[in-house]
Amino acid sequence: MKIKRILVAGGAGFLGSYLCERLVSAGHDVICMDNFFTSQKLNVSQLMKCSNFELIRHDVTLPLFLEVDEIYNLACPAAPGHYQYNPIKTMKTSMLGAINMLGMAKRCRAKILQASTSEVYGDPDVHPQPESYRGSVNPVGMRACYDEGKRAAESLFMDYHRCHKLEIRIARIFNTYGPRMHPYDGRVVSNFIRQAITGEPITIFGDGDQTRSFCYRDDLVDGLIRLMENDKNFIGPVNIGNPDEFTIRELAEQIINQVNSKSEIVYRPLPDDDPKQRKPDITLANKTLNWEPKTSLSEGLKKTINWFKTIDMEHYRPPTPRY
Repeated sequence: MKIKRILVAGGAGFLGSYLCERLVSAGHDVICMDNFFTSQKLNVSQLMKCSNFELIRHDVTLPLFLEVDEIYNLACPAAPGHYQYNPIKTMKTSMLGAINMLGMAKRCRAKILQASTSEVYGDPDVHPQPESYRGSVNPVGMRACYDEGKRAAESLFMDYHRCHKLEIRIARIFNTYGPRMHPYDGRVVSNFIRQAITGEPITIFGDGDQTRSFCYRDDLVDGLIRLMENDKNFIGPVNIGNPDEFTIRELAEQIINQVNSKSEIVYRPLPDDDPKQRKPDITLANKTLNWEPKTSLSEGLKKTINWFKTIDMEHYRPPTPRY
């Protein structure tokens, strides 16, 4: 096996930290870069003793000069409350971050993967969502800083590929959950588990009939690595997610039952532009990467809930005043 020097931008986050762990265990030299806005050093503390792991505190919107063979660009807050807290910085993170990482990749002739999102499809008119669907995004809405930022980043990646022959990969990540989720990250899985464990009311925005598809962390990271390592010159974009679809109410009920919680469900108004449906068509990932998720929602929730029960909530600082 060839040992590679790999940069993971956003490497101390929920997904980034597990990706770093996988790459370190495979023997690669891994550089984790993070500004710790929504992440924690705790996520990568177990890697600090490894000689092939390095941690850098740095903001992806600022230039950085390293010598690397591969780059995974995962740097960006992903929960609506966090990316809406400073929408201008969110747009800068997506666009300047992409420009800085692509510039490094161009200089080093490194392969680079962009962690894009299902949010590029907006509130979809097509269900499930294939990669050929161009989306239904409100460019002036509250979520536009993230949705349009990620769409612009995909454009930048494709232009660097066309203009500079850069070897790129684009993954469109659908809702993902698992151990190391920040308990105050504002996503439905972490919100519901935290509320169920503490006995607080489970807060559902809208009537609970909107749907999502939840992919377990290990399956998602396996898909990212397969996309980066595929030797078919397949660049994407490709959906990486679990096609099993659940209503938000069904998710809340599963979590309440697994926690054996006495929490009651309460309903709040649905935020603007919140998608009514979300389900990936993973035909392309299955065909080109031989990838599909293996973990059921019930199994993944059990592992995630067990992890939440082991942590001290006091060790986790809410990144924004919203949570």
